Amino acid sequence: MAKSKTKETPLMRQYYAIKKKYPNTILLFRVGDFYETFGEDAIQASRILGITLTKRSNGAASEVELAGFPHHALDNYLPKLIKAGKRVAVCDQLEDPKQAKGIVKRGVTELVTPGLSLNDQVLETKKNNYLCAICKEGEQFGVAFLDISTGEFMSGQGSLAYVEKLLQSFAPAEILFPQPIKKEFPLLFGSEWNVEYLDDWVFTLDFAEDALCRHFEVTTLKGFGVEHLPLGVTAAGAILHYLSITEHHHIAHIRHLARIEAEQYVWLDRFTIRNLELLRPQHENGVALIDVLDETVTPMGGRLLRKWVVLPLKSPEAIRARLLTVKALHADRSLLESLRAHMKPIGDLERLVSKLATGRINPRELRAMAKALCQIQPIKDELAEILAEDHEQSFHQLHSLWQQMDDCRELAGLILKSLIENPPISSTQGGIIAEGVHAELDELRNLMNNGKEYLDKILEREIIRTQIPSLKIGFNKVFGYYLEVTNAHKSKVPNDWIRKQTLANAERYITEELKIYEDKILRAEEQSIELEAQLYRQLVEQALPYIGRIQQTAQALAHLDVLANFAYIAQLYGYHCPEINDGHTIDIREGRHPVIERSLPIDEHYVPNDLYLDRDTQQILIITGPNMAGKSALLRQTALIVLMAQMGSFVPASQARIGVVDKVFTRVGASDNLAKGESTFMVEMTETASIMNNLSDRSLILMDEIGRGTSTYDGISIAWSIVEYLHNHPLYRPKTLFATHYHELNQLAEHLPRVKNFNVAVKELKDKVIFLRKLQEGGSEHSFGIHVAKMAGMPSGIVRRAEEVLSLLEEEKMHHRKKSKRLTAASPAMQLQIFQAHDPQWEKIKQFLGGLDLNTLTPLEALMKLNELKQMMESE
Repeated sequence: MAKSKTKETPLMRQYYAIKKKYPNTILLFRVGDFYETFGEDAIQASRILGITLTKRSNGAASEVELAGFPHHALDNYLPKLIKAGKRVAVCDQLEDPKQAKGIVKRGVTELVTPGLSLNDQVLETKKNNYLCAICKEGEQFGVAFLDISTGEFMSGQGSLAYVEKLLQSFAPAEILFPQPIKKEFPLLFGSEWNVEYLDDWVFTLDFAEDALCRHFEVTTLKGFGVEHLPLGVTAAGAILHYLSITEHHHIAHIRHLARIEAEQYVWLDRFTIRNLELLRPQHENGVALIDVLDETVTPMGGRLLRKWVVLPLKSPEAIRARLLTVKALHADRSLLESLRAHMKPIGDLERLVSKLATGRINPRELRAMAKALCQIQPIKDELAEILAEDHEQSFHQLHSLWQQMDDCRELAGLILKSLIENPPISSTQGGIIAEGVHAELDELRNLMNNGKEYLDKILEREIIRTQIPSLKIGFNKVFGYYLEVTNAHKSKVPNDWIRKQTLANAERYITEELKIYEDKILRAEEQSIELEAQLYRQLVEQALPYIGRIQQTAQALAHLDVLANFAYIAQLYGYHCPEINDGHTIDIREGRHPVIERSLPIDEHYVPNDLYLDRDTQQILIITGPNMAGKSALLRQTALIVLMAQMGSFVPASQARIGVVDKVFTRVGASDNLAKGESTFMVEMTETASIMNNLSDRSLILMDEIGRGTSTYDGISIAWSIVEYLHNHPLYRPKTLFATHYHELNQLAEHLPRVKNFNVAVKELKDKVIFLRKLQEGGSEHSFGIHVAKMAGMPSGIVRRAEEVLSLLEEEKMHHRKKSKRLTAASPAMQLQIFQAHDPQWEKIKQFLGGLDLNTLTPLEALMKLNELKQMMESE
């Protein structure tokens, strides 16, 4: 091994020494004008980036794989590596190669990971890019989230379900987790995440508290309200440590650690967020709720809206405060349009100020930030007009936002005065500082731009002095600027001229003045570029004290943008203001599904429906009706209307009276999770069990086709018992919508007083079915599945045979009903009435059942035994 090392070139020895410090990381190694990758890094980079893979000599009889790209293309190639889930270390030359003695010093200047990026090509405009850390102690978990591109930093603590919900909501780009329990991660959270494992000492409370206190320059974390969340604090500390080891040292924009206050927000488990398609559609080309709701005009408004969608409020007062603001903005269309027009040019002020803090803001972005600040005063003027017209005292949100906005006028003026109107991206190539800002820079530019005029003046003066009319000034690379005199006038050459070259018909001379000017000209461009870079750095340093004020302004703008967005979509789509209270009633009049109605053809209107739920008279609705009638849409639209109302948005209904909901559960649709060996039915039962174990008195539960993943009788039994459980629960009366094809469940309404039957209406015309999509009282007796199959294009022979089989089955069902008793709803004191204790037949059946070995019984044998049991009962 030692022998092979002696054969390595000095460059490769340096490369391997640096690479050793960054395992599992692609190292971009700056060599001259290129970033090079070597070995396995080169193989991966060539595949991901589509660049040529070659080989490089690594000393005698040794070669290593090589792939590289020009250094100026870093912003094009780096995002591709990050989006592929790779960690990338950028290794730069730390000294001027011209002045280096021996090999150029190099070092890693930046370590970019999926969760730590400020590159616009990596970041999505209206989506946060979170780095997450998770730690575990017993059954409790700590979790923290950081978006380094905005400075948002949050932590929380809770159960596994709580962390799963947050992961589903925030979708972090990268997760940090303790190395010693590495194997637990995929079992707990799945395998779809980018995970980086850190030493266990990083996840200790003492270390975390010390790191956080040092960063925030405080002696205690009590001011952040996280002192009772030791695991949340621990996770936040791990994030700060990760910033340090990835060379992210300029983090002054991370100014607060916020607590994720679970008690303030509606509980939406990961199944509900997925099933309701709040942020992402479940199917390709589908539309999520966020796609319909998001008409925000600023990127930070778009990002805040995503958070509000997955974190609806529970406090009626807080919800009403938002709604009052939306109502005031909604009242004046022209004022709302003007306000949004002023916000639109602001761009991503939040990320621009983060780039300022991290020292990565370029001249074009700095000027854009100043231009954005110039829009603040017109926005404040618009708000002042609304505030002056509104007399509701509770209308304090707009006033608060108005107070938080700061146009930082002196900074904006300084930047606009200092930078040219359209500066380039680079701060090291000149052409960024405006004229009149710096006298020396103006003089240098004058030398560069007006050199001919200066030379013409010298020539004119020397012609007069020497009386040589044919005198010329020229330039060559050998000795620079020169004066050329024809042989006829050689006798007139002054003594202070120095002869440099003799030609056939002329001679060339230089003067001290020309040499001084030449030196100025040649150095002027280099000096001006250096001076501009220096002036730009000074300008950035002058802007740093304003970071906090600009961040506060950006956050206020984000809130205003979302509230104005709610007012705008209410006008656009005909939404109305809901009434929010702390009662237990949900009363929706002419409700519509916000996503489906936007997807309908222009000539088709969504059929609205009324819906009423409370805890005393109409707690559970059993909704029957054929496939495609709209049962699932009705369930989803109810939840979406409630959630939109609790976000602070107007809703797609003519009226809505909402008693605040604290949890929304859905069991809507299922797909096999074959990778984990879970069937549709297993997934269905897992999600249903989660609901049953987490109920509350203010829960809203949506259940669609429970039990369909198993046999009909099993399914009916499970669905039946779930409805009974929800109705007879000793502590809670959760409001429930239960869509089903099991018409047998309609019998429940006869025995359970708070269960009501409804159906989605259809109209039969000969052999056709028209879906009216209207909810009406009463149960439905038909599913019309064969009609749907026919509509789907099923071959006519199959349809006819299906109708024959259905007819036979219905006859058998009627015959069986005459011989059997109807199901009766259970009650706490329910007794099994089919068999009496003194019945000899019961003793015979009991003996028969006791003799069965269920562990060895095959499915076929079980069916045969069931048939025997049936015959025993019927023989009686």
